[in-house]
Amino acid sequence: MIEQDVERVCNLINTRTQVGGRTIVAIAGPPASGKSTLAKAVVEALNFQQQSATPCATLVPMDGYHLDNTVLEARGLLAKKGAPETFDAFGFCNAVKNLHVARHESFFPKFDRQRDLAIANAIPVHPDTPVVVAEGNYLLMQSDPWSTLADIFAVTVFVNPTLDELKTRLQQRWINHGLDPAAALQRALGNDLPNAERVLKNSRTADLTLNQSYTDIGASNTLPAHTPKRT
Repeated sequence: MIEQDVERVCNLINTRTQVGGRTIVAIAGPPASGKSTLAKAVVEALNFQQQSATPCATLVPMDGYHLDNTVLEARGLLAKKGAPETFDAFGFCNAVKNLHVARHESFFPKFDRQRDLAIANAIPVHPDTPVVVAEGNYLLMQSDPWSTLADIFAVTVFVNPTLDELKTRLQQRWINHGLDPAAALQRALGNDLPNAERVLKNSRTADLTLNQSYTDIGASNTLPAHTPKRT
């Protein structure tokens, strides 16, 4: 199924290419929807068609803009990691806007899930790369600062599984990180699922909505530093 959806997204991007400029694509959706898996596959498919050494597309995930755990802890937000207020939202939005007009190489942070921290300047965007795929939960939110990106995105995609499926996937995500099923469900219901509901209720309509979720539930925007380790 993902192959068909990747083709649909790539075809849409090809019809919206910004001649003489950069095409910025948004792939959004709630946590555990599989949007990260889809975005990575789309970028790989676009680059597979590329003949030159310069990438046709680069992926810029929103999760590089997580606030550091020390900041979250000082603000009493560590347990809510992954909620909108736990990101440098204005920094991310301004960086995406600059990408739209940048004629020089740009660098973006990357989130290291093993160390649970962002690594600065880990993602280069070549000045001649024509497509940038931004990926994250809140890209289509109708509140500021996310709403300021509405005119920047040439293509918007929303991954939209059901809440029941998200609940199952979010619980399994925490089981994979070492929690027993009851604790995993409590963790999912306490933070992840409310974030998912917020995304589903407050995101604007995308150019393409995909109701199929994807299978890489190991990726997470909501894995805090104090996640229990499997012993």
